[in-house]
Amino acid sequence: MIVVPRLYPIVDAACFSSAEDLADFAEALVAGGCTLLQYRNKSGNGRGMLEQARELRRRCRTGVSDPHEPRLIMNDRADLCLDAEFDGVHVGQEDLSPESVRKIIGPDRWLGISTHNPEQLQEADRTSADYLAIGPVFSTSSKEKPDPVVGLEGVRRARQLTRKPLVAIGGITRANAFSVIEAGADSVAVISDLLREPRKSAEEFFRILR
Repeated sequence: MIVVPRLYPIVDAACFSSAEDLADFAEALVAGGCTLLQYRNKSGNGRGMLEQARELRRRCRTGVSDPHEPRLIMNDRADLCLDAEFDGVHVGQEDLSPESVRKIIGPDRWLGISTHNPEQLQEADRTSADYLAIGPVFSTSSKEKPDPVVGLEGVRRARQLTRKPLVAIGGITRANAFSVIEAGADSVAVISDLLREPRKSAEEFFRILR
């Protein structure tokens, strides 16, 4: 079973005006101790996404085989995961099925699945996914049409339903992150509360979640 770090930053292209700003942000997160990053781009075309993804890899990885180098996860696109030489894919409920993704990426890359209720989580638990995500835990502005908030009780329920690593997402900040871990999550996925001073913010998250 894989080990997911306490902090799982999501690098969302929608938050940045240029590919360089996006890569600067990711590089700062790695400097702050982050070892797992997800690249998300819901509106870009394939070519642009691949260029951004390759730049992220160039900036965040040395190119030397090192177990301590950050893992890079592609949101949705299994094909771009391979093309950009990323380390895994994260899919939602409306994306390609987990087993279809697994056939594309093979057995060694990580596969994560977003879930929003106990039924979805139980179904995802039966797949070959390496980790499961539950959320939104709190209200969030990072999605135009977010699913209903599950709250800390939703995290506790999810913890009872799976032995796989559990990532909580949605409205998580330094102020509430520890309560999410206490509720049973192994990791918290964060977007907004890392945008300002990413390196310092990441370091503060790790101090809180230690």
